[in-house]
Amino acid sequence: MKMKNFEAKVAIVTGGTSGIGEATALAFAQAGAKIVVAGRREKEGEGVISRIKRSGGEASFIKTDVSKEADVKSLVEKTLSRYGYLHFAFNNAGVEEVMTSFPDQTEENFDKIMTINVKGVWLSMKYEIPAMLKSGGGAIVNTASVAGLIGMATVPVYVASKHAVNGLTKSAALEFSKQGIRVNAVAPAAIETRMYRDFATTEETQKYFASLHPIGRIGQPAEVAAAVLYLCSPEASFITGHVLPVDGGFTAQ
Repeated sequence: MKMKNFEAKVAIVTGGTSGIGEATALAFAQAGAKIVVAGRREKEGEGVISRIKRSGGEASFIKTDVSKEADVKSLVEKTLSRYGYLHFAFNNAGVEEVMTSFPDQTEENFDKIMTINVKGVWLSMKYEIPAMLKSGGGAIVNTASVAGLIGMATVPVYVASKHAVNGLTKSAALEFSKQGIRVNAVAPAAIETRMYRDFATTEETQKYFASLHPIGRIGQPAEVAAAVLYLCSPEASFITGHVLPVDGGFTAQ
């Protein structure tokens, strides 16, 4: 990716306070974009902003719960008020699911995962797309998962939520492709993030997850960030409605 490829452009990153979101916000900033980091954790968000500013970038944090329409509407309105435009969005906010047998799943678990992972992406695009149309076009990337490409036992609601993200991605891409907005998704496998560390708590579990990836290891947040920036870049100008696995060969088996 060429340095300063996004000079004078504006990008929103939801779920930008850690992990893949943080890495992508930093990557956008290094490429010249002005960044709005959105998330629920204010302290962590301000930490990301400080790192961006120390490296010479321009960024703001807006506390946002993507499951709440008022929050998402305000996020986009504040972005436009502050910077005047919106060119890119990485809709990354999401939650995982504790492995549980299907009959033991709870309604509370279903509602939480679907509200954040699906409704959050839907609400984000609902307000980002009109802003991008006013800005002359843009590109959106949503965070799906390898779980959105295959089935996985004991995490059925998470799997369903990520399949839904792919459906939202493809539908929006078809509706707005001729209006200058491209919509794609990335589908990571296991990535070295807090979410992964909370899940893979033993060395045995970590080795098992590494073994699932033909490349022989799990991924790094920066590797997903690179894929996001590519999908937003002019180099990907003929790509829309695509779900890009960033998975070390996980889904190629």
